[in-house]
Amino acid sequence: MMKRNLLAIVIIIGLIGYAIYDIKGQEKDKKTATQKSENTEQVEETTASEVTSSGKSGINEGDFAPDFTLQTLEGKNIKLSDYKGKKVVLNLWASWCPPCKAEMPHMQAFYEKNKDKQNVEILAVNLTTMEKDRANIQTFVDDYQLTFPVPLDEKGDIGVEYQAFSIPTTYMIDSNGTIQRKIVGPMDEEFLNKMVSSMK
Repeated sequence: MMKRNLLAIVIIIGLIGYAIYDIKGQEKDKKTATQKSENTEQVEETTASEVTSSGKSGINEGDFAPDFTLQTLEGKNIKLSDYKGKKVVLNLWASWCPPCKAEMPHMQAFYEKNKDKQNVEILAVNLTTMEKDRANIQTFVDDYQLTFPVPLDEKGDIGVEYQAFSIPTTYMIDSNGTIQRKIVGPMDEEFLNKMVSSMK
């Protein structure tokens, strides 16, 4: 009888402990979800010249853009941090996406005219895990005669890290590696020129 009572007490203590642990876990999850929500809701209206570096890595305006290394279609390794000293237009796209198709001629025209004049590089990261067929990427590049680097996000990590939930998504990164602006949706040549000109 005594053993049964002791066992019952141990079980009750265990259940109480689990309940406390579970409540704390839920509170932590809620706090994390709230922080993520606040980060996502930060406005993208700040002009590039107004943003200064926060000194930390992240995807908000003022953060240092998270570094990555990806391979291009040709098998060349591309590392974002290798472009420090240049302005970078980091574009995330897929070949089946109509707005991506709409902006690519504008990006190519801008690149041809400004890559040296404005010390700018376009990195058009293809979200390869979202493609039905890898061959479509090369067809797209050939059709639009793209001459800027096209790194492949073959594992999907960069699309997730840079929150490319709606595409195209573009980050304007200044010569210090700081994110100055995030743009969701297609851009034209005039808008690109304005954005890049406003960065140091």
